[in-house]
Amino acid sequence: MDPTSAPVEAAAAAGHDFSFVGLFLQADPIVKGVMILLVVASLACWTVVFEKIVRLAAAKRQAKAFEAMVRQDGAVDTGQKGISGHIVKAGLDAWRDQDPSESRAERRERIERAMKGALGVEVKRLQGGLPLLATSGSTAPFIGLFGTVWGIMNSFSSIAKSQDTSLAVVAPGIAEALFATAIGLVVAIPAVMAYNKLSGDLARIQSGFVSCIAVLGNRLARDRSPHARAAAAE
Repeated sequence: MDPTSAPVEAAAAAGHDFSFVGLFLQADPIVKGVMILLVVASLACWTVVFEKIVRLAAAKRQAKAFEAMVRQDGAVDTGQKGISGHIVKAGLDAWRDQDPSESRAERRERIERAMKGALGVEVKRLQGGLPLLATSGSTAPFIGLFGTVWGIMNSFSSIAKSQDTSLAVVAPGIAEALFATAIGLVVAIPAVMAYNKLSGDLARIQSGFVSCIAVLGNRLARDRSPHARAAAAE
C-alpha cells in the first residue's frame, strides 16, 4: 500500500461524523430504516409503560378500597368505582338472581364466578399493551442485529471495491452498523424490565381482588333475602 495514502485515509476517517445524528444520516438506507423502526418501537413501548403505570396505580387504589369494604361487616358498598365497582355490581346481580333450590355452596360458587368474570374482563383491559413490550423486548435485538449485519456487508463491499483493508476504510460503515445494534438493545432492555415489573404488579392486583372476592362471595351467600340486602346496600 502506498505510504502516502495513510494521511488521506486518516483525514477521510476524521471527516466522517461519528455522532449519533451523523451515524444515522450517513447510514445505508436499509440500516437507516432499521434504526427508524427501532426508534418508533421505543416510543411506543415508553407510551405503554407510562400509561400502564397510571392505570395500575389507580387499580391498586381500587383494590385497597375493595379490600377495606370487604373486611367491614354490613351492607355492600355499591359506590365502589372502577374495577371494584364492576365486581360489586356483578356480585349483587348474581346474588339477586337466586334459585331457592340451590345450596349455599352452589350460590356462593355462582356469585364468585360472576365476580371473577367481571374481574377477568378488567384484567384483560389492563393487559393491553403488555404484548407490545414482550414482542419488542424479544425481537428488537435481532432487528438491530439485522441492521448490523447489513452494514458490515456494505463495509466488506467497500473493501472489495477499494482493495484496501485499512481500518480507516471500514470504520465508518462498521460504526453505523453497530449503532443499529446499540439502538436495538436500548429498546429491548427497558421493554423487558418494564414487562416483568408491570406483569408482576398486575398479577398481585389480580390476586388481591380474587382473595377478597372469596370473602365477599361467602358473605353474600349467607343471605337469602335479596330485597333485604338490596335495601341495605342502597
